[in-house]
Amino acid sequence: MKTNTISPPALNENSTAAPFLVIGGNGKTGRRVVDRLKSLGHEVRGASRSSSPSFDWNDDSNWNEVLQGAKALYITYHPDLSVPGASDHIRALLAVAESQAVERIVLLSGRGEEEAELCERLALNSSIPATVVRCGWFNQNFSESFFRDLLMSGILAVPNADVGEGYVDADDIADVVTAALTGVGHAGKIYQLTGPELLTFRDIAKIFVEVTGRELSVVDVSREEFVKGLEAAQLPAGMVQLVDYLFNEVLDGRNASLGDGVQRALGRPPRDFRGFLQKAHLSGVFSSAV
Repeated sequence: MKTNTISPPALNENSTAAPFLVIGGNGKTGRRVVDRLKSLGHEVRGASRSSSPSFDWNDDSNWNEVLQGAKALYITYHPDLSVPGASDHIRALLAVAESQAVERIVLLSGRGEEEAELCERLALNSSIPATVVRCGWFNQNFSESFFRDLLMSGILAVPNADVGEGYVDADDIADVVTAALTGVGHAGKIYQLTGPELLTFRDIAKIFVEVTGRELSVVDVSREEFVKGLEAAQLPAGMVQLVDYLFNEVLDGRNASLGDGVQRALGRPPRDFRGFLQKAHLSGVFSSAV
């Protein structure tokens, strides 16, 4: 696979002539990247359906306006790069980015997803120096999404409960993305990001009980039972399909290995799940009142 191997020069941390654009600036990693870039003194914009100008993956009529003036671009795709049609959207966005003379791209990708890997190739083979940040499951899925409700219910009823996954912290993702957007030596790289250990849902339940003192049991359910539970929780149909895919096809053991992307990009070990959970518990996120 052809990749961009020549790194662009480091962007001036105090420059307002090289603004940063975050597609999905309100998301788990997007808002963290926005905060980090601002703290470094950068001019940064977040693009989403609620921003002005707004950004919609299903309507490219104003993409030129959204990307105007952007020199570095962080791309997160909603809901996930694995969904059909994602590569068409990424291809179209890259074309706009090229026409707008964007100088650097970081793409958030998924582990073990064929459609996501197609999107990666599009980015790496574009004329713009690009970095791929490839991640699986986030620690913050358990504090900032419906997974929290599963923990709080006292029963973690999921398929593939004994499959190991290298859960990665969203703060580590944001640190790597920020480094790739602002530093040198990251173009053409694919960073596989995980935490420092493989954890099953049974492991997660054990840590949750130890940290919070709350009761939590794990029940390994069939795919059909799991989907019925998602529907009963009134998740949108598209989200049900995505979560079903992630649990029953991606969480099949294909990602039961650890990556070294955090170490390679930042020169330090990744955050661990227990530390994340302790911090989340202290914040009150697992309080019944939340």
